[in-house]
Amino acid sequence: MASSSSIDELPSSAAETLTSQPPSSTTESLPMETSAIEINGLPLLTKTLTPPAPAEPIPMETSSIEVLHPAPVEPIQSSDSNPTDNIESVGEKRKRADDEKTNLESSEMKATPSPWWKTSLCSYFRREASCSHGSECKYAHGEQELRMKPDKTWDPTSERGKKTKAMKMSEKEEKEDEEVLFTEQMMESIDDDGSVFDLSLSKCLVHLPRKWQSDELKTFLGEQGVQYKSAKKRRGMMVGFVTFENAEQLQSGVEILDGKTVNSNKLKIADVLPRTFDKNETKKSVKCAREAVTPLADMPYADQLEQKKASIGQMLKKLARSARKACPNGRSLPEWVLTSRDRGGLACNFEGIIESPISNGYRNKCEFSVGLSLQGKPTVGFSLGSFCAGVTAVEEPVNCPNVSQIALQYASIFQKFIEKSKLQVWNRFEHSGFWRQFSVREGRKPGVFSNDEDAVTRIAEVMLIVQVCLTGSDEAEVATEYEEMAKAFAEGARASSPTLPLTVLVVQNHTGISNVAPPDAPLQVLPIPMSDNGKNQEQATNVLTEARIHDHINNLRFSISPTAFFQVNTVTAEKLYSVAGDWAGLGPDTLLFDVCCGTGTIGLTLAHRVGMVIGIEMNASAVVDAERNATINGISNCKFICSKAETVMSSLLKQYLDVTEMEEAKPVSNANDKKIPSTEEMSNSEHVADQNLPPPNTQVEELQDNAQKDSSSIEPEKAIKPQFRNVVAIVDPPRSGLHPAVIKALRTHPRLKRLVYISCNPETLVANAIELCTPSFDEADRGNKTYRGNKNIGIAGLARRRAKSMPTSEPFRPVKAMAVDLFPHTDHCEMVMLLER
Repeated sequence: MASSSSIDELPSSAAETLTSQPPSSTTESLPMETSAIEINGLPLLTKTLTPPAPAEPIPMETSSIEVLHPAPVEPIQSSDSNPTDNIESVGEKRKRADDEKTNLESSEMKATPSPWWKTSLCSYFRREASCSHGSECKYAHGEQELRMKPDKTWDPTSERGKKTKAMKMSEKEEKEDEEVLFTEQMMESIDDDGSVFDLSLSKCLVHLPRKWQSDELKTFLGEQGVQYKSAKKRRGMMVGFVTFENAEQLQSGVEILDGKTVNSNKLKIADVLPRTFDKNETKKSVKCAREAVTPLADMPYADQLEQKKASIGQMLKKLARSARKACPNGRSLPEWVLTSRDRGGLACNFEGIIESPISNGYRNKCEFSVGLSLQGKPTVGFSLGSFCAGVTAVEEPVNCPNVSQIALQYASIFQKFIEKSKLQVWNRFEHSGFWRQFSVREGRKPGVFSNDEDAVTRIAEVMLIVQVCLTGSDEAEVATEYEEMAKAFAEGARASSPTLPLTVLVVQNHTGISNVAPPDAPLQVLPIPMSDNGKNQEQATNVLTEARIHDHINNLRFSISPTAFFQVNTVTAEKLYSVAGDWAGLGPDTLLFDVCCGTGTIGLTLAHRVGMVIGIEMNASAVVDAERNATINGISNCKFICSKAETVMSSLLKQYLDVTEMEEAKPVSNANDKKIPSTEEMSNSEHVADQNLPPPNTQVEELQDNAQKDSSSIEPEKAIKPQFRNVVAIVDPPRSGLHPAVIKALRTHPRLKRLVYISCNPETLVANAIELCTPSFDEADRGNKTYRGNKNIGIAGLARRRAKSMPTSEPFRPVKAMAVDLFPHTDHCEMVMLLER
């Protein structure tokens, strides 16, 4: 009989019986049969005793071995040991090895704990002063047990974390104060009563309430017992000016005011600089344009990506902490909040960052301020700080790696022109002047480009937008200036090597205080004079040219008007839209809502993957562009609505999704068969598509009016209402985030199961996600409006308060997030998050 067995498989009782039997003298006369067993995984030959039939069986103490093996098993005796002793030594050796292995693993676990061990405070211990896990709890029971996290930070809720944050804020404020420029011109522009003052006896107060004016500042100084000669403060700014009678008053006033707290803000005392000065000679640390616009330019790009990854990671941790606070008391926390600590505190899986293929000169839109430099020279460039902090100086955009070479050259051409112009540059203090802002928009050729390629070769079209203020100007003088300006741009473009592209020149009239003009600000297209070709006359060939250029994303051609939103980094935007489409889970039976669609880039690039696209945009000219883009690219399953999303979102969801349960989904026929045409096909078919577009000489105002009439009205009785099984929304809101009404419409509609949120401001994404992803409150606790009037509450805290009034509905949950670096060399980063329920 041949058999195999393993000591590992024997019960303990059987092993003890086998090793406890004494050797018998009868074994020598019994016939033996060779067999094999396994000891520690190795085959070992044995001899099995086979008793004769008439003989009595060998008595056994137990029957455990008989059940497993009818015949007793005995290994071959070694030359110097007994067989049973051998088995016993093998068993004991294995037992000792197992014990040693267990002890080794236990010691290794104690020696090398998780890197996140004791790096966060235990919420149960902090709340109840006890924890059922005791010393085995992986969270710290108090400040003494707390360890630093792997990313060299402390738990933000701990004392050390709060202290570190306060130190960083203090250092940031000190740095900002050193960089703020408070000039004589600024002080003169506030309530100028013609009084003469001495700069050596004047000081600037920083961090005053913005709503204050001169009267409130004087009242405050009187309450503090400060004697002074004059005090000035403009509403909307955080700075004020105080002039003293003599040096003794100045010293006494500084001692009293320095460090005082006003509305939880600590006052700072700064000097008032002369009207014009040389920043190289002054002792004050003055920020240059490169530092103001691209603060990470001196950092290697790989380090920039790591810094932005860490920043997005902190936002995800903030979301988990804020959502924990926003959940109703007495109810279990959502699963994604409970499991956040297993991910190091992250609200969801963080899948890293996508880098930009082009890191230098990537912006296709650059907006330059027009003002005075530190030396008082008219300059086209970037402001060196915030106006509310008293910074109005403008510096040329030299050494700013995010600005394209074409934009730099046109900014230089315009600066040379305004230096000779009879009209003044804009004065932000006095709210007067003519030339305000200069923008350059570029349309790239289709294809992929790298940093080392010549920037001019990848630009096909250029739009120049000059913002002016026509208040108090002479019409004839303005017309002459426009003609000279167009001539300067045309000659400058031709004189460059290689020649700069110039497609359209637009003037925008804006009379507001800020340079941010409304979408409906009046626009005027100016003719661009062409070369006389050796003759004495110049010919204007583009008098009827439309105010638009074209760019390409994913082989689609997009028409862009002066005020329409379009991603400034189109090469990286292609990667962004690809991620959004993959996460959305699109298909031929999908209805896609493109909220805040702009010129329709997201919806149109994904139209071939869905049944239908509904785009919502409040900018009328952008909607016109979106409809035009759909026509140019031959896409017919897209509809664009010109309205605020908070106004029509709820009605659109009802119109397309509210059906009976028995009604089948009916996707648009052949919509999924629509293919994106190639660049060559689009070029050959553009003249056909343009037949359905507005004529070239149509004014922008007429296009906006038509868009509002044709797109804003929703007529369910006349509209075709195909129904869809899968409903997805992709939102790409401005930096302020989604309107509360939009959040309510998205969350309360049960058919919407998946939401992809694209944000250029992760702070507002966190706030909106709190409202979308936290459980609903009971009716008794709902509708608490105590947050109104609390001016110091942050956007996350405001979202937690607002979540209480959310109607009963199933919350979303964050599934995963990713960062996309659309803005190299800056602190900004795009963030994408997938929400499901």
